[in-house]
Amino acid sequence: MGLILLEALAAGLVFILIIWWTMFSGRNKGELHDDDEPEAGRDATDRNPPPET
Repeated sequence: MGLILLEALAAGLVFILIIWWTMFSGRNKGELHDDDEPEAGRDATDRNPPPET
């Protein structure tokens, strides 16, 4: 019984390690932020209307 719990703990630690690795190992300063984020209350379609034909 103790061996099963130990194995489950090891599997959980490997799972947490994989998640941590995929979240924080990419860029040196984290995720890049967009400079042209839409303003509050405006949607992206308001800034770029479809071209008139």
